[in-house]
Amino acid sequence: MGSLINGLHHITAMANDPQDNINFYSGILGMRFIKKTINFDAPDVYHLYYGDDIGNPGTVLTFFPYSGIPRGRKGRGQMTVTSLSIPQGSLGYWMQRLQRFGINHSSPQHRFDETFIAFEDFDGLGLELVENAHDRRAGFTYGHIPIEHSIRGYYGVTLEEDNYERTSRLLTETMEHTLVGTAGNRFRYVATENPGHFVDIIHQPEGARGMQGGGTIHHLAFGTDDDTTQLDIRERVAQRGLHITPVIDRQYFHSVYFREPGGVLFEIATLPPGFTVDEPKESLGSTLQLPPWMEQHRAQIERGLQPIALDMEQFR
Repeated sequence: MGSLINGLHHITAMANDPQDNINFYSGILGMRFIKKTINFDAPDVYHLYYGDDIGNPGTVLTFFPYSGIPRGRKGRGQMTVTSLSIPQGSLGYWMQRLQRFGINHSSPQHRFDETFIAFEDFDGLGLELVENAHDRRAGFTYGHIPIEHSIRGYYGVTLEEDNYERTSRLLTETMEHTLVGTAGNRFRYVATENPGHFVDIIHQPEGARGMQGGGTIHHLAFGTDDDTTQLDIRERVAQRGLHITPVIDRQYFHSVYFREPGGVLFEIATLPPGFTVDEPKESLGSTLQLPPWMEQHRAQIERGLQPIALDMEQFR
């Protein structure tokens, strides 16, 4: 029997201003703006996607930008850090670039066999750039960031839990992850040997619980090969007594959702059909894409959305 979970698929977060969001992730960080669509559950709100050149699973960050949303609070029961992978020897470049655009960051830190810096986006979302020699994925650039320093995709994610054992059992017994490292109260798991799929749990029984809002993670999605494997893993999750949704068509993948024991919203997303299903690779992110069942409302939807633009000149 093949693997049902093949690593991380995408991460979705809450943001405030959509133009600021594009400026940060495509302008400053250089990730490709791969999809401009809407939140299918709230069509007056954008759903913005960033990733590599075609939005391969394990590279995609997505955002719901609710203009005026109060800032949330990172804490227990949340995914609190998204770690992005950069090539060995690139930290110096990125520290200078972040400083140039007024983004505060930590000094280089060390964990396991990696070196990283920590910082936040305009909304306070927790981010890391992790320098490593293991990631052979191709980078992406609009030309304003040297390809040899460009972001490769995820390195991993960090969850804060007040009882890490429950989430650990879900990951290892149901979701095919393996414990591969520990450091103090940090426990690292992975489902695949491919780069970019670490899931770290920090055991944090003290401190405040997280509160959703701007600058916090909405959900963490894991990838599965297709509709058949998705139904198999859905049944496994249901057998653990966790409430899991029916399959939902998200246009670029099919999804099921459930909350893991610590409270983080997990998603299982299929690899197909991918982001070129409604626009070619060459023009990804260039126009507003709507699912077929909302196309009849395009004029009304467009009137309700803030105009946004991808302007790279100011970030060169």
